[in-house]
Amino acid sequence: MVTSDQRRRQLARQKFERQQQRREQARRKARRRNAVIAAVLAVVVAAGGAAYLSVGLADGASRDDASRTDPTPAPSESESSSPEPKMAIDAEGTYRMSLDTSQGAIAFTMDAAKTPRTVNSFKHLADKGFFDGTTCHRLTTQGIFVLQCGDPQGDGMGGPGYTIPDENLTALGKPAADGKVTYPAGTVAMANTGQPNSGGSQFFLVYKDSKLPPAYTPFGTIDEAGLSVVKAVGAAGVAGGAGDGAPVKAVSVKKAAVSKG
Repeated sequence: MVTSDQRRRQLARQKFERQQQRREQARRKARRRNAVIAAVLAVVVAAGGAAYLSVGLADGASRDDASRTDPTPAPSESESSSPEPKMAIDAEGTYRMSLDTSQGAIAFTMDAAKTPRTVNSFKHLADKGFFDGTTCHRLTTQGIFVLQCGDPQGDGMGGPGYTIPDENLTALGKPAADGKVTYPAGTVAMANTGQPNSGGSQFFLVYKDSKLPPAYTPFGTIDEAGLSVVKAVGAAGVAGGAGDGAPVKAVSVKKAAVSKG
């Protein structure tokens, strides 16, 4: 015969077992929920990456086409998480950015009167060594002819943690029927995400006249010696023989500096 104490212990054990079962079921549900969330996030990230990578494909080109025709990097998750630096330059002055690279010196002149916030940002970043040790991660040799630099991550996804507005977009004239203007060889312009006012730290050096939508702030002009360096990188081509990708002649920035005048 079961005593009252034994019965109480039995009921307590059964209650404990039910609690443990409910807890295990809750843990399983939580794991399934987290797995679903992770899978959804992975799809969203992949889709977002595909969207950025597909921006600017030539008419009729597929998403797998390697020859993108716009310099449109995706921003890092931290983009716009910090404020744009305060103005600390002469907004009527001329500035020179010098890049000491593994392929030779590249320098370009920036007109602060036309692109004050872009020039201010570049001086701010250069002064704190932001560009030092970065690579020019992307070269295009088909459709457009640019060397893209300024990404601290080296994969087209990085930025300074803030964005700057577009400037000087009408400088290259009225768009043609296809909605594009010519960015002349020697132009330095801001890359962006394909959205207005989304520039960060990435920029591109045009080594041959290139037709693009007037959506990329033109803010500098490369000097003759520097343009020769970029042309040599372009002539060496893209790794793997594609028209868009890492340059065969790897370009790393040893030191970047901005000075007035």
